[in-house]
Amino acid sequence: MSAFASPLSLRQAIAAGCCKAGAVLADLDGCLMTGGLLCDGAAAVFEQAEGRLWIVSNNSTDTAQSLSDHLAGLGLTLDPRRIVLAGEQTLRQLAAGGAPRVALFAGPRMQALAQDLGLVVDHDTPDLAVLARDTSFDFNRLTQLVALLHRGVPLQVTNIDPAHPGPGGTPRPETGALLAAVRSMLPGHVFASLGKPAPDLGLIALARAGVAADRAVFLGDTPETDGQAAQRAGIRFVHIAAPMAAAAAQGAPC
Repeated sequence: MSAFASPLSLRQAIAAGCCKAGAVLADLDGCLMTGGLLCDGAAAVFEQAEGRLWIVSNNSTDTAQSLSDHLAGLGLTLDPRRIVLAGEQTLRQLAAGGAPRVALFAGPRMQALAQDLGLVVDHDTPDLAVLARDTSFDFNRLTQLVALLHRGVPLQVTNIDPAHPGPGGTPRPETGALLAAVRSMLPGHVFASLGKPAPDLGLIALARAGVAADRAVFLGDTPETDGQAAQRAGIRFVHIAAPMAAAAAQGAPC
């Protein structure tokens, strides 16, 4: 799965030539950013892979535009079209498929995007339930979602990550943690998801880039999600070390 026997820091990946690939796909949290701040070497990745960098993230809080704006505040420029996010792509694909009635369990940006896309948000008689990262998810929302699923409403989950790294690497709850609560009540419940480890997000980035999978690399910190997604899309995976462990990593040609 990985091109390396051990993880690399971002700077080691750059030195190994990884940013010279035809398309450089990169995870966000734990790879380029931690706790909303840039990881060491992230700015250099933006510089070295200019015009070929694509953020491919399971983020289901932001839109591509809001994330692009955040990066701009950190002094980095990346066109929103080069940012492929699990939450946004889930809603866009649903809208493209005929604007169903959706029970949407998500934060404010996803709610606003659903409205902009023409999705009908309906928690009473939905065609589909969508679960994203929702910081206001509580006992009542859990009860409501489980009731919908119990009566047969299909479930679409933006991503299955249980956590992402916050400041100092402290885990922050992710969509997968909410899903775990649901599945504790409905064991083995079947759901669909286009977030990593599915290949969908990477394939979307490659299609936009017009680059074949064998000319791309995927930088990510999690083999179980980033690595699996890269493998399923046919992209070489480069395992990026967590920032705290980066100094111990060893480099190799990319």
